[in-house]
Amino acid sequence: MTPAPRTQRYAKLSIIMHWLMLVLFVGVYGCIELKGLLPKGHALKGPLLGSHAVFGMAIFALVWIRLLGRLKARPPISPQPPAWQTALSHMTHLLLYVLMIGTPLLAWLMLNAADKPVPYFAFPLPSLIAPDPDMAKQLKEWHELLGSAGYWLIGLHAGAGLFHHYWVRDNCLTRMLP
Repeated sequence: MTPAPRTQRYAKLSIIMHWLMLVLFVGVYGCIELKGLLPKGHALKGPLLGSHAVFGMAIFALVWIRLLGRLKARPPISPQPPAWQTALSHMTHLLLYVLMIGTPLLAWLMLNAADKPVPYFAFPLPSLIAPDPDMAKQLKEWHELLGSAGYWLIGLHAGAGLFHHYWVRDNCLTRMLP
C-alpha cells in the first residue's frame, strides 16, 4: 500500500490518534474477553478489569483531543464517493464517537451508582451521581450493550476502509496510514 500524497492525507495528529485509539480498543476488548474466559475467583480477573477500566478511560480522555483535530479540514477522498456512502460514513463516525464517549461515561456512572471508586492510575475520579444499586445494574446493562455494539461498529469501520482500498480503489485508507 502506497500512502496518499501529503496533501491528501489526514493531519499527523489525526493519524496518531486514530491508531492509538485502535490500540486502546484492542486493550479494552482484549482485557474484558480474557477476564470472561477465566474461572470465577481467578487471581487475574481483578487486574484485567482494572486494565479494562484504564484503557476505557484513556479512550474517554483522548477522544476529546481527537474531536478537536476533526474540526480541522479533512483531505478529500479521491474519487468522491456516492452520497449514500458519505452519509453512511458520517453516521458510522458519529456512532463511533458515541461509543468512545458513552461507554466510558456509562462505566463511570455505573461505578458511582454502585458506590465504588473510579480510579484512573493514582487519581480517583469524582462521583457524578449518588449511590443507587438499581441504577448501577441498569447502567451496567447499557454499558455492556454499547460495548457489544462496538464490535460491530469497529468491524464496519474497518471493513469500509478495506472495501474502499481493495474494491473502490480510492485513497480512503491510504490517507490514514502512518
